[in-house]
Amino acid sequence: MPTLSVAPLLVDVVDAVAAARDIDDFSLDVGGGFNLAVKLMIGLLLLGIALDVRLEDLRAALRHPRVFAAVTAAQFVIVPLLTLGLVAAFDLPPSVALGMLLVVSGPAGSMSNLLTHRARGDVALSVSLTTVSSSMAAVVTPLALAFWAGLSPQASQVLDAVDLSPVEVLGEVLLLIVTPFALGILLARTRPTLAARIRPAVEPTVLVMLLLIVVGGLASNLRVGAPYLLDVGPAVVAQNVLSLLVGAGVAVLCRVPARARRAITLETGVRNTALALVLALAFFPEYGGVALVCGLWGVWDVATGFALAAWWRRRDAHSGVA
Repeated sequence: MPTLSVAPLLVDVVDAVAAARDIDDFSLDVGGGFNLAVKLMIGLLLLGIALDVRLEDLRAALRHPRVFAAVTAAQFVIVPLLTLGLVAAFDLPPSVALGMLLVVSGPAGSMSNLLTHRARGDVALSVSLTTVSSSMAAVVTPLALAFWAGLSPQASQVLDAVDLSPVEVLGEVLLLIVTPFALGILLARTRPTLAARIRPAVEPTVLVMLLLIVVGGLASNLRVGAPYLLDVGPAVVAQNVLSLLVGAGVAVLCRVPARARRAITLETGVRNTALALVLALAFFPEYGGVALVCGLWGVWDVATGFALAAWWRRRDAHSGVA
């Protein structure tokens, strides 16, 4: 009977794990046509976000300045600061570090509104807070990413290697973010019926298309990508848990009702990963780890959000809350 040697298998496993550490050399290789498609998706996504921007939502948020200020600080200051600690603690590769900071430099996603509804939270507050953070994204997200990545020795390596000039970044922001966002607001005000029809489908469609690009890139580089999923997963999970805990803590400090606490928790813990993905593919296509983190976040935060919403609903049912 032939003897089965496990040595070659162990060598392959060790080589695969070692290859995962070379994730900074891993490119999704989306090609020129896909680069154009990604830029179009950025425009579509930002246009879709703008369709949700309503002046009444902004006014509603401004009626609660303490809550608005606290949630904004949690989203753009506290969570990114804790992320710097996670990056150092996990000793993450540069592209992964940048991906984690990119996710938390962005606004909340509209998925937080759906999850808040399922959790029987304060949907009106959730929508108002999402509107505010989305309206700020065009300016705040690039500045926040540059600031927080500049404080990370790992993430700053990618920024230095890409060497984006301020003029180039400003041009890209105006073209890819500000212009479609302004068009979306104009469309919502001038054609509200049309805006209402296309609004619900924009973000899910873009996210699915982007995840397919990431999955396709991983499939063509399976030996590098697959082992790395296990390597980066704990850091993504820890970051998501911290984000939710920060949101819950801020809600408690604001002394808001239970329904509002749920909205604030989800608003802080659920980010617009579709926006993060399009920015990753547009600015850092040669660093597959950035997009990989954004893709994992897009799956994981929705899963934890639905689980948390289900837990809240079960707790309400057991306590007899309608």
